[in-house]
Amino acid sequence: MSRNKCWAAASLLLAAGAILHAQDDPKQRAKIVRELSKGSSDAIPKIEPYLSDPVLDVRLEAVKAIAYIGTQRSLDPLIKALNDNDPEIQIRATDALVNFYLPGYAKTGLGASFQRIGNSIKSKFTDTNDQVIDAFVQVRPEVVRALGRVARSGANMDARANAARAVGILRGREAIPDLAEALRSKNSRVIYESLVAFQKIRDPAAGPHVAFLLRDLDEKVQIAAIETTGLLANRGALNDLRDILDRTKKMSVKRAALTAMAQMPDPQLHGVYIARLADKDEGLREAAAEGIARIKNPDDRPKVESAFSLEKKTGPRLSLAFAIASLGKRDMGELDPLRYLVNNLNSAAYRGVSRAYLTELARDPEDRKALYPALTEPTATKEEKTGLAQVLSVSGGQDSIAPLEALSKDSPPEVSEEATRALRNVRARLP
Repeated sequence: MSRNKCWAAASLLLAAGAILHAQDDPKQRAKIVRELSKGSSDAIPKIEPYLSDPVLDVRLEAVKAIAYIGTQRSLDPLIKALNDNDPEIQIRATDALVNFYLPGYAKTGLGASFQRIGNSIKSKFTDTNDQVIDAFVQVRPEVVRALGRVARSGANMDARANAARAVGILRGREAIPDLAEALRSKNSRVIYESLVAFQKIRDPAAGPHVAFLLRDLDEKVQIAAIETTGLLANRGALNDLRDILDRTKKMSVKRAALTAMAQMPDPQLHGVYIARLADKDEGLREAAAEGIARIKNPDDRPKVESAFSLEKKTGPRLSLAFAIASLGKRDMGELDPLRYLVNNLNSAAYRGVSRAYLTELARDPEDRKALYPALTEPTATKEEKTGLAQVLSVSGGQDSIAPLEALSKDSPPEVSEEATRALRNVRARLP
């Protein structure tokens, strides 16, 4: 063998030895994964085997790398990572899966606040839990089922609560049985996140799963259970809600109970709403007006209009405006209740409340049509246009297509982008 061939063979042996040595060293394996993460999605098949590495730090680097690349090819490896027995890996994989369908989520998810101290991890849930994907976003069922398994029996309670939150954001109906099981975890955070997930999924069939929590000793859980019962319209719990309203001494619970009752219009509760319309507590006045709005008894309109003219607090005044509009007054004059609701889309404190009332009103085609002129008025603000686009995104119909198409050509960009998103959501719902 020539000298050059000998040197080449020796070099190959040395390179092979270096690779073998690197594979024997966890730090080197972690370094290899970090280097691979700098590549494209083609690197994912090379990273995936490291999800099964016996060393936790290597597996962590692998899941972070796959999450960072974040393409369609990341989904199956991330589902695999959910089977890991380490809570941080489960949480990072969960956040990455949500981030694929809701870009930007990983920056604010639970994984973003991780601190590992020895064998324990610390993280902090944010109180904000209002994120949800658009109706036109289609989530793979196996993603939802995998997250449901973690919500039911994850590595620790943080991982379970985080997965429950993820299921809600993804509107994961396939995971309802898992969420029902998570409600029995005896951990308040897991229970709370599962209840909020039920609220986002909005499947009335889930209502009975919540009933046993209506008198939970944790006030935050109890209120969430009451709110969920109302949103899912579980009429079988009306007597329990009435009993809670009459017996509890906690005003926050009393408000939640009456609000939940108001979500399920029942003529037999008419007297309860009328009696509370003048209550000294503004939260109870709000809930009472909502109940009257949904019963839709036209004889109530004079009483509600009188209360609207006298009310000084913005919260109850908005609910009274909602009631008057619901009872048939659709005028958009400067002092009219429907105009008052639109105007409050400009309020940082109350735009969410106004948007919710307008969204409910807009389910009625006549109420919806009454709102269209507000999209094109010369005085219409950016906040009003984007707010109404969000209303139509949820409650729009075929008649909303033309107004939204016109709005999608509007400026500034925030308005056109919101209108375009609304169009996609409306079209996704249409038959």
